[in-house]
Amino acid sequence: MNKVRRSSVGASTVADESHVSLSDRAARGHAARQAVPRTEHAAWSPPSSRRDPVVLLDEQNRARVPWLVPIRHGRMMASPLAFYRGAARIMAADLAAATPSSGLIVQACGDAHLANFGVYASPERQLVFDIIDFDETLPGPWEWDVKRLAASFMITCRQRRFGKAACESITEHAVAGYHTGMREAAALRTLDVWYEHLTAEKLLKAAEWSQRPARQQVAHVEQRARARDSLHALNTLAVEEDGRFHIRSDPPVLLPLREIPEIGDPATVLASVRATYESYKRTISDDRRVVLDRFRPVDVAQKVVGVGSVGTRCFIMLLEGRDSDDPLFLQVKEAGPSVLEEHIGPGRYANHGQRVVEGQRLTQAVSDILLGWTRHDLAGVDYYVRQLRDWKGSVDVSRLTPHEVAGYAYLCGWTLARGHARSGDPVALAAYMGRSDVFDRAVTAFAASYADQNDADYAAFTAAIREGRIAATPGR
Repeated sequence: MNKVRRSSVGASTVADESHVSLSDRAARGHAARQAVPRTEHAAWSPPSSRRDPVVLLDEQNRARVPWLVPIRHGRMMASPLAFYRGAARIMAADLAAATPSSGLIVQACGDAHLANFGVYASPERQLVFDIIDFDETLPGPWEWDVKRLAASFMITCRQRRFGKAACESITEHAVAGYHTGMREAAALRTLDVWYEHLTAEKLLKAAEWSQRPARQQVAHVEQRARARDSLHALNTLAVEEDGRFHIRSDPPVLLPLREIPEIGDPATVLASVRATYESYKRTISDDRRVVLDRFRPVDVAQKVVGVGSVGTRCFIMLLEGRDSDDPLFLQVKEAGPSVLEEHIGPGRYANHGQRVVEGQRLTQAVSDILLGWTRHDLAGVDYYVRQLRDWKGSVDVSRLTPHEVAGYAYLCGWTLARGHARSGDPVALAAYMGRSDVFDRAVTAFAASYADQNDADYAAFTAAIREGRIAATPGR
């Protein structure tokens, strides 16, 4: 079996090289380029030992809630892009087995597709644009994130039936955004890299977002995001009975714990929930714990979210502040091993919830003030906790023109680079990519080949559903 090809210069992060000169850091990037030429990133050919993608998914499902797995399959069968969103394990195996790595390491997102970027509120109540999903985060090869992002745009553009030239141009914009972002980061002072972030206002001015339709799209996203807070969630996710709010029931995607008899005695479950909640509170700073102490838990429900996450244990908790008009919704989401761990080993944290939280804090420009982690001791399951709705929103790429998608692709690539620059060595990474577009064109070629692979895997997946080998519940 082919292994990840690493540069002979070795793997390192900028944290390990804080006192190495700029010239030596750039030399490391140049040496990595000699060991792994940029043109080699264009290659994708499935190895003879490549495992059946349906089997990989089935193995992953064994650790998930069994009755939710058909919903996951139903969501993945909606389109090649939906399948790709749920196939992070498949692509991680492919990247590890059959693609080159320069040996330069960053805090990888692990699942950097286009739908995992969006807007949310900073602690200063500004909308910022960033990566928003870190379930698979782990220190790993930077190229894996870039290739997953690029392939997601290629798949999306083909699904939109853009022409071949447009698909390639848009995908190259994503890689060019990354390339430019890393070159800019390499020229910044250390703290400036950490301060740099993309606000909603900058979205209107950056890259190709100058056309009026794009401005209207961003303004619409901003308006909707600002309305998505806990009070809005109360109106959509809860019902009032006898002056008290409870989470409503909408099985199977939203199911209050009081309606799940198999979870056990209600009093025992409530005690366990409270213990888990108190454990989570100990992972956030004292000032933020003071805020949480002014809320009391009211209700908990299991909620199905996303595509790739369906089947993992995910709960929402309704808390009440000074009165019933002062709600707070927290999302408590299971954190299992990253799909990258099978290929590059486990991370430093024993709790996978902490792995997600620390990776998110390291990568994002600003993070949710209530971000923390916990473990359900009886079940032995790790979780991370965050606010359910805090001005969260996303761009609907299906409504954009090819020109606008190219602008959005550039912004996603730039944002990914800014995240990588915080944990990796931007000087070495920029030196590796150089000033030409060789790397950009190579990754674009890879994305085209991998989009073909995704189509073949999607066909095998949908065939398995038709043949009854795996169950699917569409439309939920």
